[in-house]
Amino acid sequence: MKRLIERSRSVGEVLRWVTQNPGKVSASHYPIALHKLGQLLQQQPGPPMGAGDGRGPAGQVLEQPEFHALCQAIVSGCAKFDNFSIVNCLYAAAALGLPGESPLVRVLEDESRSRLGRFNQKDVSMVFSSEANNKALEAIFSSQLFYENRQERFIRSMAEWLPRKAENLTPYTMALIAKYVARHRLREPRLLDTIANFLLKRGEQLDSKVIQKLVFPFSRMNYRPSNHGELFPKLEAILEQKAGSSPLATVNILMSMFQLSHFPQSVLHQVFSPAFITNVMSSPYALIVRRYLSLLDAAVELEFREYSGPRLDPRYRVLMFEHALTADEANRKYRRGLVAEALRQLVGEECYRQDEVLPPGYCTDFLLWINHSGTVLPLSRVPAASRAPPAMSPATVSLRSSVLALTSELQDFAPFAPETPSSPPGPRESGRAGRVVLSVNDKWHYCQNSDILVGSRAMRDRHLRLLGYCLVQLPYTELEKVSGIEEAKHYLRQKL
Repeated sequence: MKRLIERSRSVGEVLRWVTQNPGKVSASHYPIALHKLGQLLQQQPGPPMGAGDGRGPAGQVLEQPEFHALCQAIVSGCAKFDNFSIVNCLYAAAALGLPGESPLVRVLEDESRSRLGRFNQKDVSMVFSSEANNKALEAIFSSQLFYENRQERFIRSMAEWLPRKAENLTPYTMALIAKYVARHRLREPRLLDTIANFLLKRGEQLDSKVIQKLVFPFSRMNYRPSNHGELFPKLEAILEQKAGSSPLATVNILMSMFQLSHFPQSVLHQVFSPAFITNVMSSPYALIVRRYLSLLDAAVELEFREYSGPRLDPRYRVLMFEHALTADEANRKYRRGLVAEALRQLVGEECYRQDEVLPPGYCTDFLLWINHSGTVLPLSRVPAASRAPPAMSPATVSLRSSVLALTSELQDFAPFAPETPSSPPGPRESGRAGRVVLSVNDKWHYCQNSDILVGSRAMRDRHLRLLGYCLVQLPYTELEKVSGIEEAKHYLRQKL
């Protein structure tokens, strides 16, 4: 039967084979028949396939009794079909141009949603490539299976049709799409600009919690949307009105804008006001807000020096992170371990620190002091004067005084430590030491299929440089080519 359908030369022939031989037709034959019908209709002249309004060959086929009999057979039996047949029938129906409200498409979509947890990745991708209405998209992006897997084929097609359908989507559905784009670090300009246009048109009707979900992909992908000249001022105006209604969402939106080097002054006046601070400090999420506000305050000090409004009270300042992230350590154990061993053999354990957290709370992989002659200095013998950031501006001096109060155990090592008497430097230690951070950058530090750092990582690097550190990047694309300890030592020697 499969060969007979595939060799058919006309629409009528396909329909006859399927409808007149029900005993010989299995579930796997139905998608083959639908696909063949689509191919034959493409070859016929007339209006586009799937017009479905009675015009030309396509419309005529959809109205034929034999075609309705074929659809009814699929509707009646699809509950017993295997996953492969369900997926392929839905995909073929979409390619054929059947309207979303048709009984066949509705039944296939419902059956597909009920089986999402049992579909493999290929099945999921095909299902999602064939559905594009609001209800279907909501089901798609709510699926944990889909959320956890990057569907390249679907994303490419979605970038084509989403701009046309965005106006008919609900904020909830668009927020799910934004979450997926951010989760997989998809720096696809057409998708991001579509989200930005949706936000620009609908922003006033959205609450802060939805806005933060729609804004997050831009900072995550370190991407300024093409309409940012209109969007950012509008977001500022919305935040001014809604800042107190959802403090955590407000702070999250601010963080996204800061990562994109945009600093809304009027909103900062609100979030650093005593009323806002009192409100958040009595809430269940007080600690996380304090961490974000502390980082925002440091960013203002470093990047927005013309700001003259209220600032975060020093008693509320904390480190953004107090220790290296466990997830990072687990995910990059091999590459970091190779670098650590190569560094140990190259310069000695006393000449570097690993997993150091530097104010205002940035985790670093490896920290070294190197003088102008290129010598790596033992940390215990680094002159105190060399620990201070070079050419400190008044803003950095102020930041130094604030971060000193954050944690006493970091003071002996932090670049902001107060100068203390130390033994005279040896002959090889003379001159100012350069503070060097080695950054092991893994895949999740970059946008997908890109060498562009995600927004949080990019802001971290900006701030460390402004604080006087020299950053040496060790991207995973380079480390993957390093084999063995000797190659790793040679690689690090070149980098340093």
